This record gives sequence, structure tokens and C-alpha cells, in this order.
Amino acid sequence: DGSPQLSAYERKRLKNITENAKFFAALNLHKSAARLQQIATKKQSHVTKRAKPKKAEDEAVRRRSMRLQRVEPPGIPMPEAPAQPEEEEYPWVPAGPVPMVPEDQTGDRLSTDDLLATWLRISEVTLVTTSHVFVVLSRYQDSLSSMFLSEANIKKVVKYRVSSMAIHPSESIILVAAGDKSGQVGLWNVSHESEEGVRVFVPHSFTVSCMHFSPCNPAHLLSLSNETLRCGDVTRAVFDEICRSEDSFLSSFDFLEDGASTMIVGHAVGDVSVVDRRTPGTSPELSVDIGFKRTRTVHIHPVHKQYFLAAGSVDVGIYDVRYLKSKGNRPVSSLKGHTKSVASAYFSPVTGNRVVTVCADDKLRHNNNTGRWLTRFRAVWDPKREDCFVVGSMARPRQIEVFRDTGTLLHSFCSADCLSSICSVNVLHPRRNILVGGNSSGRLHVF
Repeated sequence: DGSPQLSAYERKRLKNITENAKFFAALNLHKSAARLQQIATKKQSHVTKRAKPKKAEDEAVRRRSMRLQRVEPPGIPMPEAPAQPEEEEYPWVPAGPVPMVPEDQTGDRLSTDDLLATWLRISEVTLVTTSHVFVVLSRYQDSLSSMFLSEANIKKVVKYRVSSMAIHPSESIILVAAGDKSGQVGLWNVSHESEEGVRVFVPHSFTVSCMHFSPCNPAHLLSLSNETLRCGDVTRAVFDEICRSEDSFLSSFDFLEDGASTMIVGHAVGDVSVVDRRTPGTSPELSVDIGFKRTRTVHIHPVHKQYFLAAGSVDVGIYDVRYLKSKGNRPVSSLKGHTKSVASAYFSPVTGNRVVTVCADDKLRHNNNTGRWLTRFRAVWDPKREDCFVVGSMARPRQIEVFRDTGTLLHSFCSADCLSSICSVNVLHPRRNILVGGNSSGRLHVF
């Protein structure tokens, strides 16, 4: 309108808009003309509004196949969806005595009774004291070479990875006990050729890390898990509870005397405890701090029972149980030199003058890096000799190796047809030429 408030540019812009509006009006484009006229007359900016979405009912219904709708077609059954794998759940075992009943309740009770009766019968035989007769090394090597593995002597005894084993001292029948990571304890009568020679029990809730038949009564099988130490008594068909720990995991144990009434127990947090089976309750008689961050194995000297060997982290030390106190304990002797985690340490069986250790630093030029899926290697002495021990191997073809205390490899147990896995846990018979190796799938191999 030629208002003096507008600049020359704005007046020219409005003039152009007005002329354009007249032009579009002449073309009879009423809507466009009205829109341009609105722009010319209004001074505030116009904000466009977003169009409202159409309602769902206004949209055309999409077709979906019966397969996508998971609707069963008429007359045609729909295949079942595959079951999703569930996480493994291990049974929780309550505190206190546990009856010696196999895990498979539907199994043949007569065969279970037969296995337990066999265990009891061979335990009643008077134990003969092991005599350590010096055998010429060449003859010992010949005896190792004569041992073999057959398909009949391979059996899946426990469900999961073997974490510990013990072999009954009987010379007439081969009876082996194996513990796994879920708390199972399997018994295998190797002399029994059928499947009925194996029975599995569940006395623990966690990994069974240590097992021993009692040195004075082989009718007793002692087994240790994270939470408890139990004694399986076949004469009463029960797993008694000897010691229970609520605040720290148990890792290993050994007998302080031949009567097997007192024991030294190692804890994963580094402490050790003294346990006496003759006292009531499941609490230890003494718990002490030996200065370890972790204790993996404990072992009693074969001659001087007051000394025990402890191994864990990078520490290996010998302690005198007579002078233990709650804190401030120092080892009688420390075995230095390890730079990585120590898995085990054991005295030699006759004099105790030697100690064999297994460490992740791969000493003896031996690959001990088993990883998380295999049980750590433990080198164990042949109870019939003072100078030879057996240990698992990562080498191919798969094998179990026997070394001298000098580090010399004496023999490798292998079988191209029967041994195709790593046997992390191994045990030797105290009197016979028998070796048992356990692998990560719960199988035992008997040479």
C-alpha cells in the first residue's frame, strides 16, 4: 500500500506478489490466488502443520501368510519348534549325611548292591603294607612298556569333566573312583565287563577336587568339594559330612596320620585347617593363615607326618603342623623359582626327600597350559617308586608321560586307536602296574 515504513525492496516484493495474484486470478486458479493473497496481506510467518497419520482402520489390511502367523493349516499338523538348550543346573546337596543312592533311581538296584558289595568285600581283606623294593630302572621301563589300553578299558564314568580320581588298593579287583565338576562321584569296577559296573552318586554340589581311599580302611572313600569334606562309608551306605565351610572354598586335603582320623585341609583363599573326624560337628579344630593368596594342594610328608607341603599361586612351602597359629606362620622351607601359577606339589612316596611341582611356567620343557576347559595337570609320583612320576601332556598324538626326577622322559602311554583326548588327571595303583587317566568328558582310560 506504499506505506513509508516498508523498504524499497519490500515494496517491490509486495508489488510482484500482487501482480502474480492478479495473473493467477485471470487463470481462474482460485486456490493459488487465495494462497498468494494471504502471503501478501499477512505479516507473520506461516508454520506448516504435519499431516495427521491415517487411522489404522482406514488402512488396507495387509495379508500375512499362515506360516508367519504360526497358524496351523487345516488338516496339516505343524512341526514342533525345536527345544531351546537350557543352562546346565547341578543338583544342590543339603548339609549332613547323604544316603549312598545312585543318581539314576530307575537303574537296576541289584547291580548297585552288587557293586557296593564288591567294594565292601575287597576292603575287608587285610591290607598288606606296601614294600618299596628297588627295581632296576630298565626293568621298570619294561613294565611300563608292557602296559596297554583297549576299548574294553575305556568307560564314561561321570557326566562332566574329571577333576579328581582315586584307585582302591585291592590287588584282586580294579575299582576306580572319579569326581567331576558338578559334584558327581562315579565308581567303576573295571573287572566288570558290562555297563552295570559303573554307578554314579551325587554327594556334592560343586567340583570334587580331591579324593582318597582311607589308608587304614578302604571301605571309606573321602571326597572334597568346594563346600564340604565327606566320607563315603560303604558299610553304612552313607556319605557322612566331616567338615563344612560356608565362607571359603575348600581345595584339597591329606591325612595327618595313618589312622586317617585327622586331616589337613587347604582353602582356595590361602588358609589351611586341621580337621579331626572324632570330634562332633563339622567345624575344623584349627584354621590358620599361612600367608598364601591361594592354596591348591596340601600333602603330608610320608615319614615325618608333622610336616605338610602347600602349593598355590607362585608359592610352595613346607610347614610344621605342631607350630601353627592363627596368623604369622612361616614355612620351614620355601621352594623358590616358580614365576607363574603352581597347580600342585607332592612329596616323593618313600623318603619324602623330593618334591614334584607343576607350574604354568612350563618347566621340564613340558607344556602345562591346559586352558579353562581342562583340569589343571598334576604330576603324581608312582607310589611304587621314589624317583618317577606321571603327568598329563598336551602333545600329539595324545599321551600320558612318565618322567624321572632328573627330568628324563622314561615312557609315553599312548594308543592311536583308543586314546584321542588329553588326560589331565592320572592315578597309579600302589601295588600293580595299572594307570588310570581321566579326561574332560568324564571318561576313564585304564592301561
